[in-house]
Amino acid sequence: MAAPKLVLDHIVIGCATLEQGVAYLRHRLGVEVPPGGRHERMGTHNRLMQLGGRAYLELIAIDPHGVPPGRPRWFGLDEPAQQARLAERPHLIAWVAGTADIAASLAASPVDLGRAVEMTRGDLTWRISLHDDGTLPESGALPVLIEWPAGPHPSARQADLGVRLAALCVAHPAPERIAPALAALGASHLATLTRSEEMPMNTVELRTHDGATVTLD
Repeated sequence: MAAPKLVLDHIVIGCATLEQGVAYLRHRLGVEVPPGGRHERMGTHNRLMQLGGRAYLELIAIDPHGVPPGRPRWFGLDEPAQQARLAERPHLIAWVAGTADIAASLAASPVDLGRAVEMTRGDLTWRISLHDDGTLPESGALPVLIEWPAGPHPSARQADLGVRLAALCVAHPAPERIAPALAALGASHLATLTRSEEMPMNTVELRTHDGATVTLD
């Protein structure tokens, strides 16, 4: 049975601190991203805003008041190289694709995307694909998978600050290796795939409330 076609769920902007991330998006997009909540199982916290449709933007950082999770945090947030990069400024570190059946999507992937893990934040529950060592699939070039329970999507309760997603681009030194995985996942339509010279790099184009186009990486 073919895996269900994926939809873009959200993009993840990693920060050294949430205050750093809020200031960065205030400068780049002219918005004040509201609080989200805490991920107690991962020792992180976030801020959230809508990007149109079901998609949203997540600012995420290690929670200085959280309990260490006893395992590597998600999105590579414990990796020294990632921490050094985020200390300079926030970066787009991952993109998350929604699936109606995460088990089927994981089984369809020719690349190891990790395993489905149950997560909670407040009254929200979901299943998300994670590697046990916290690393991102293909350094973030491939999506993290998420399955929400039936009912309204959580983006419906997030602030709409007039920012809209225009395009997502994934650049990788070996796009010929990434393209078949995206096709097998039913995700080729979600991002433009190009070649990068050295390391994988994602970029996103956002349109602000006043019509400006801003590129974040």
